[in-house]
Amino acid sequence: MKMKLNLFSFLFTFTILSSHVLSISDLILTKVDRRIDLSTQIVRTTTTLKVENAGSDIVSEILLSFPENHAIHLAYLSATLNEGRGKAKPSSGVSLPYDEVVSPKDFPNSLKVYSVTLPKGLGKGDSLTLDVLAVFTHILQPFPEKITQADIQLLLFQESAHYLTPYPVKVQSLTVKLPDARIESYSKLENTKLQGSELKYGPYQNIPPFAYLPMVIHFENNQPFAVAKELVREIEISHWGNVQITEHYNLVHGGAESKGEFSRLDYQARPYVRGASAFRRLVAKLPPRAHSVYYRDEIGNISTSNLWGDSKKTQLEIEPRYPIFGGWKIAFTIGYGLPLQDFLFGIDGKRFLNISFGSPINELVIDTLIVKVVLPEGSKDISPSVPFPVKQRHETKFSHLDIAGRPVVVLEKNNAVPEHNEHFQVYYKFNRLSMLREPLMLIFGFFFLFVASIVYMHADLSISKTSASYLAKIQWEEVINLVSFTKSVFAIDYGAYTVHFCFIIQVQATIHQVHTIISRCLTTHDKLEASLRDLSRTGDIQACKATRKSVDSSLKELTKELKSPVTFLQSSPQATQILPKVEEVIAKERDLQERLMAKHSTVVDCYEKKLGGREIENRVASHQQKITALRQEIDDLMDLIDEI
Repeated sequence: MKMKLNLFSFLFTFTILSSHVLSISDLILTKVDRRIDLSTQIVRTTTTLKVENAGSDIVSEILLSFPENHAIHLAYLSATLNEGRGKAKPSSGVSLPYDEVVSPKDFPNSLKVYSVTLPKGLGKGDSLTLDVLAVFTHILQPFPEKITQADIQLLLFQESAHYLTPYPVKVQSLTVKLPDARIESYSKLENTKLQGSELKYGPYQNIPPFAYLPMVIHFENNQPFAVAKELVREIEISHWGNVQITEHYNLVHGGAESKGEFSRLDYQARPYVRGASAFRRLVAKLPPRAHSVYYRDEIGNISTSNLWGDSKKTQLEIEPRYPIFGGWKIAFTIGYGLPLQDFLFGIDGKRFLNISFGSPINELVIDTLIVKVVLPEGSKDISPSVPFPVKQRHETKFSHLDIAGRPVVVLEKNNAVPEHNEHFQVYYKFNRLSMLREPLMLIFGFFFLFVASIVYMHADLSISKTSASYLAKIQWEEVINLVSFTKSVFAIDYGAYTVHFCFIIQVQATIHQVHTIISRCLTTHDKLEASLRDLSRTGDIQACKATRKSVDSSLKELTKELKSPVTFLQSSPQATQILPKVEEVIAKERDLQERLMAKHSTVVDCYEKKLGGREIENRVASHQQKITALRQEIDDLMDLIDEI
């Protein structure tokens, strides 16, 4: 019902249009050939107009009119001047300038009018041939609007078989190119003929201005309806030899919406029957010599892609993680690098980037296209040149080693199509010496890093002057100074006795150091015992395990500290008497460590198995007895060492 109302409104509008018969200057369209391509989601209308001036005044412009419901979807319009049967003048292929103008008062309100300026006035009796290309998006209406996985996609196209123009037409014809698929229905008008996938209307003769002949085509089209709701294309220039391009896509299937459940099994078994309306892959034509190509989404890299190319092109075939049905969305990123010398040039003391504007993906409709050109830091006098109207603004981007930031030229275009994939330029000035900024920053950065490291190694950064490590360090330095002083004093009077006395002082200092380390080990043992008491009170097994891990690490460090003083005592003849006691206390302490660790493991295991308190006491009784005995033996040995 909704589609019927839209069609009724469409017909009603042009019934009004056909009632307005007026003459715009004295131009006559002697022949009009139109060709409408409906093979993809983008509708391209190519019109060849043979124009003749039947009046006496010189005409410098030609008016082109479009119905408003089509004009709002007009993405691209160009008019080129040609002469003869396909033979072009030297100026052929150059688009003529045009502007949207206010409709004359006698024009219907439902028209959009564009004025094409001719390169020279058209005199009385003169004629010319004008080729007009109009590209439309979002004018193919899915009918039905919602389909299942197994259904094909049917589209509805509405147009006029007569060319809508303010000028009288002598002869006109229309050819509609359809996909190689079935046609549900089409308007069977006068002089209508279907040949294969082409539908022909006309020729029609002596058509008055604004004549309208409604035409509706209902046909199958399962081509990819890939629509980028937003595409952010970032082009970053590096004068070190690379142009990095990153494209962020937010895609949606713009065709008939999918309804019902999706069956992966049916799709895998018969993909072209149980997923005819879905698109499985997209093709991007990258510039030649593209390198470092990647394709990823929020999850990570997508491996379902193929890349091949030659000296003329590089083609990337990407396949999403899942087939895209009507209304489904997908977001992904494509990135690649290009050689700088292929796209950056110099002229009149300026540099300019010359690169394509649009997306490299075939037949992609882009609702909002944002192109960001990131220039090197220090660029100035920036001026972009784009062959069609765009919104422009400037931003600043900060990257590695940037100080003031990199200038960014932002170009925004709505309703972009492959015809907008033309080359544009960004001109700017850049001083070559600015390229040395980042290398010099790295050199000086590493230099100051090394200087800071040297200062740190020679600086006293102790937080507390009363800490155990700090006091031990001071005591050791005092002993060394005393030994040095003793050597210098007694060397004059006592000779060889001085050396013996100095070694005795060193041995005493070393024994004191061993005593300090063993005391720290015993303190660490107390922490392990305290963690077991906390476990019995709180039941927090993880906290107990964490304490054991910390204690184990501390004991390993203390064991390393013992190696140096023990080695000195073993090599000193003056330590022969005390060395056995020192080695014995060290062995007892290691045995105590093993017993404590075994007790700790037993208690934790019992708590994990949720055993009772009496059972735990029975299991650790033997360990506890040995631990108490070892602790007493170590204390006795420590007292004995102090007396010696």
